[in-house]
Amino acid sequence: MIWNDKKIKSLRVGDTISLTGVVYTARDAAHKRMVQLLDEGEPLPFDVCGQAVYYAGPCPAPPERVIGSIGPTTSGRMDSYAPRLIKEGLRVMIGKGNRSRAVVNAIYEHSGLYLGAVGGAGALLSFCIERSEIVAFEDLGTEAVHKLVVREMPLVVAIDSYGGNIFELR
Repeated sequence: MIWNDKKIKSLRVGDTISLTGVVYTARDAAHKRMVQLLDEGEPLPFDVCGQAVYYAGPCPAPPERVIGSIGPTTSGRMDSYAPRLIKEGLRVMIGKGNRSRAVVNAIYEHSGLYLGAVGGAGALLSFCIERSEIVAFEDLGTEAVHKLVVREMPLVVAIDSYGGNIFELR
């Protein structure tokens, strides 16, 4: 799925969605490498434009499963890297926890979304994964970048493109 302005602008804080499509995983080690590549003028290992990144490091797959438990990682660990990737075209981030003011501003400025996944439900979320393949940084083990095909992954809009922030609701 390519995330465009129409889809992004249709969603508001508190909306729930069932995401079906392609999602990439990346945690802090992968984010650090991606920003280093950009700083060196090198291409990213996948085109982030219009894409979604799930802050997760999947566990090894049990027998006859596509993937193991794949719960969200605390998103704040990516906050020093996220504004740069958003500027490069990343549109959607999936994780858990609040985001820094710099990330919220970048989401608003570049028309993006931050979607919340339920922490502690990694085993359940793994049933939403139809395919998984490593696309970059295999040496990082569970922190390698995976391309996932997800089906009906339950998420909530935590920060929308209008500046709405579920963490600031009263």
